[in-house]
Amino acid sequence: MLGYQVLMKKAWKYKKPVIGMMGAPGSGKSVVAHVLAELGCCVIDADQLAKDAINEQRVQEELKAWWGDDVIGDDGLVDRAFVAKRVFGDKANLGRLEGVVHPVVGQLREAAREEAFADEGVKAVVEDCPLLLEVGLDVECDVLIYVDASWESRLKRVQENRGWDEAELRKREKNQGSLDTKRRRADYVISNDAGLADTEAEVRRFASLIFPV
Repeated sequence: MLGYQVLMKKAWKYKKPVIGMMGAPGSGKSVVAHVLAELGCCVIDADQLAKDAINEQRVQEELKAWWGDDVIGDDGLVDRAFVAKRVFGDKANLGRLEGVVHPVVGQLREAAREEAFADEGVKAVVEDCPLLLEVGLDVECDVLIYVDASWESRLKRVQENRGWDEAELRKREKNQGSLDTKRRRADYVISNDAGLADTEAEVRRFASLIFPV
């Protein structure tokens, strides 16, 4: 992990430090993100960006042209279950979908960053992206953190919060690349096994290396 002197000597790539956050499903990234937000960070949630992007009018029109009006639910939003059935196991359809959605996600991310950089109250930007390394977003970050938790803790959390079983968790982890690689690539590892108070204290220790807390 990077020490205080190393972090303080880093030159940020942008107007404010950009922190890339990694971690396995169930590791508690949302808890860490919440604490960082309370400390003055702007958290950019990749999953939320994807949900917003797929419901942009231009994307909806493209999906309707492919799959008909049924792709839009009664609430006026894209029926994600409908889309999932169309792309599951179909690399061609998945690639076509990603080709439309990913550029919009990039535009939304850039807009969110620029807004955060211009906001004097924001101390840093946090990129909360499950596939941070896989999509190459790490090169746009100044510091990488990895939220760590034991297998037992992660399994218990996803069982309680998401209704996943052990097989589902293993499948999700497999789709996200090597956890060991992500842990090694991290500049700082935050343990999220001991309890909320300990995790909050660890996040504050990390944040104090980046900006005044």
